Amino acid sequence: MNPEISVILTIVGAVVALSILLYLLPVNLWFTAQLSNVRISLLNLVLMRLRKVPPSLVTNAMITSTKAGLRITTNDIETHYLAGGNVNKVIKALISADKANIPLDFKLATAIDLAGRDVFDAVQLSVNPQVINTPPVAAVAKDGIQLIAKARVTVRANINQLVGGAGEETILARVGEGIVTTIGSSVDHKQVLENPDRISKTVLSKGLDSGTAFEILSIDIADIDIGENVGAKLQTDQAEADLKVANARAEERRAMAVATEQEMRAKAQDAKAKVIEAEAQVPMALAEAFRNGNLGIMDYYRMQNIQADTDMRTSISNPKSSVKK
Repeated sequence: MNPEISVILTIVGAVVALSILLYLLPVNLWFTAQLSNVRISLLNLVLMRLRKVPPSLVTNAMITSTKAGLRITTNDIETHYLAGGNVNKVIKALISADKANIPLDFKLATAIDLAGRDVFDAVQLSVNPQVINTPPVAAVAKDGIQLIAKARVTVRANINQLVGGAGEETILARVGEGIVTTIGSSVDHKQVLENPDRISKTVLSKGLDSGTAFEILSIDIADIDIGENVGAKLQTDQAEADLKVANARAEERRAMAVATEQEMRAKAQDAKAKVIEAEAQVPMALAEAFRNGNLGIMDYYRMQNIQADTDMRTSISNPKSSVKK
């Protein structure tokens, strides 16, 4: 082999070996850590490489936390990284909480981060409260007047309830429920208009932030508008409904009366038909009586006289009937 080629291969191999050695032995990180008073051994940095943990991430996090006066170990940082957490946000959140005198330890911070919440934003929200505007809430006072209220809810994050605590939607729902209850228990809508802070005090005293990730600082009524006269509308609707029921019952009674009248007419016609039928059988009965000798000529005349006398008396007692005839 050519001596020049051998020299070149030797130099390339040395460079590659040196690169691998420097990669496995991050001397610059170790030196930086020592200058920052962070005690991390070179062997520990090599083992981080083998555990697929970025040594630079752990070293920088340790330097930042040490400078801030936090007591965190490299094992804690590695564990959180391997669990899929955001190490930088946790460190920033711990430093921010420490400066703001908010009780937050590394275990709780990592739990919040692994729960999917932004722990740094949560700390910032705890330091700087947030204002939540509720949608218009409609409620009806006891006098039947509808009121439409809008509220501003000032909240801050409750660090201890961030894991498993309810969110903004629950706060808005509970505040809306409290507004409806307070307005609905008012005797007169004018009381609510004169003292809107009565709603705030009543709703705030209910402890609506229980079990949520927020602490309610204040509830301010931003606006109250008068809506419909629901009481009068309900009374009108009830009156219309009663009128329809009364008309239906009257129609039912009229139909029953018509049916009864038709039934009576049918019975009268039936009776009249029976009378006519009976009268038609009289001559036949008389003829039969003559044939059998049960009725004589004088008996027949006397019967005719009695019938004529009866007709005369009837015409005298009822002149109109005689005139019609």
